[in-house]
Amino acid sequence: MESFSAIPVFVAVVECGSFSLASEQLGVTKSAVSKRISQLEAKLGVQLLHRTTRKLSLTEAGERYFDYARNALTLANEGEDAISELQDRPRGRLRVNAPMAFGRLHIAPLIPDFLREHPQIEIDMMMDDKVVDLVGGSFDIAIRIGKLPDSSLIARRLAPCHSVLCASPAYLQRLGTPEKPAQLVSHNCLYYSYFQGGTEWRFNGPEGLESLVPRGNYRVNNSEALLEALLAGLGICQMPTFIVGPAIADGRLVALLPEYRLPQHAIYAMLPGRKHIPAKIRVFLDCLLTHFDETLPYWDCH
Repeated sequence: MESFSAIPVFVAVVECGSFSLASEQLGVTKSAVSKRISQLEAKLGVQLLHRTTRKLSLTEAGERYFDYARNALTLANEGEDAISELQDRPRGRLRVNAPMAFGRLHIAPLIPDFLREHPQIEIDMMMDDKVVDLVGGSFDIAIRIGKLPDSSLIARRLAPCHSVLCASPAYLQRLGTPEKPAQLVSHNCLYYSYFQGGTEWRFNGPEGLESLVPRGNYRVNNSEALLEALLAGLGICQMPTFIVGPAIADGRLVALLPEYRLPQHAIYAMLPGRKHIPAKIRVFLDCLLTHFDETLPYWDCH
């Protein structure tokens, strides 16, 4: 029985790549995680992990055992999901993943009322601008923006994601307002490191498609940091309206090149492709679908 109870710990360590990250995910101490792995190895009579100061790696025995352990954990979770589906009251731990800016601005404000309505649910939300593995990270639901890769995940569209080229009035007064994409080569173009469109900015205007590689002195992997730079008059940037919409509406930023359309994307809620969707996931998804608008999101209503 001890080896069975250690399976979630072992799977978490392998998927997280460290004892520290696994301990955070499981909500236990690092020493407790290390002890459970040692007990599992002693019970099985083999070494499962190579431990160094820099990283962990699976032994040959560990690789074989991990495949069975992960499948066993998946089946156990599906069993819990099947039972949860029959429960009238949604309950249990709900693990949510969301991009940093969108999560803080548009998901986090929903959480207090949601938890007051569903007091038996416990939310564990991780906000990260990197795209994490929904299944490997044991998340129940994730927010994704942009083009979706082919996968077994279930996708529900929440809202469109419009982008706009913008800058502060102070910047434009100092360096001029570009009227065509080609003129951006003489401007300080700020850049989001995780931009899914690649290294180019693409525009669809009166003369068809145009593109350029932006050049500037500031590149960062956080959209809200770019917003601060824009407001401070550092340069021009392509930004989603769910971040800059309010600043454009109140005049702190100016939308540029109105005759040129930027590529449009969408915002999705992603769920693992499970046979049974637990009540805790269903009610949270319903909350998102009710709050967001598939045609015109509230941040574009100005």
